[in-house]
Amino acid sequence: MYAIVEIAGQQFKVEHGKKIFVHRLEFEEGKEVEFDKVLLIEDEGKITIGEPTIKDAVIGGKILDNQVRGDKVIVFKKKRKKGYRVKNGHRQNFTEVEIISINGKSSPKKAVTKKAESKVAGTTVDEETTKGKKAAKKPVAAKKEAPVKKTVKKVAEKKPAVKKPAAKKTAKSK
Repeated sequence: MYAIVEIAGQQFKVEHGKKIFVHRLEFEEGKEVEFDKVLLIEDEGKITIGEPTIKDAVIGGKILDNQVRGDKVIVFKKKRKKGYRVKNGHRQNFTEVEIISINGKSSPKKAVTKKAESKVAGTTVDEETTKGKKAAKKPVAAKKEAPVKKTVKKVAEKKPAVKKPAAKKTAKSK
């Protein structure tokens, strides 16, 4: 289940448990908030689209942190051949919000994951249990260790370089 909601003039795709960073909101940390400008809701394949918003749809969220600073943004302006260069920068203030409910429905339970050893040595099997149904077992291949090769390199003895005498130049006299 997901929804598209408008918060502080921007649209966000939100899901249960998802943490989003929105432009600075004036709420206290730990306070629960509701967003009512819901544009779209998808629930198990059924899509509801608002005109422009869905009536009676509410997204519930919790303020985790109210003073988060974004990455530094550099603004550089230049006009070539004129000697005009201006460099400015800023860091945007954000509020971190965790989505706790969509349209009054709280988050569903997550699937329980168990790891069990199989009878084959060195492999593990992941079993995923969802509402009493067992998924197919997927064996994970074990890493095989490569045999260690011991090689001995013989160091060749270096022979001194033999310099050949340069050929003598003969000058012809005129």
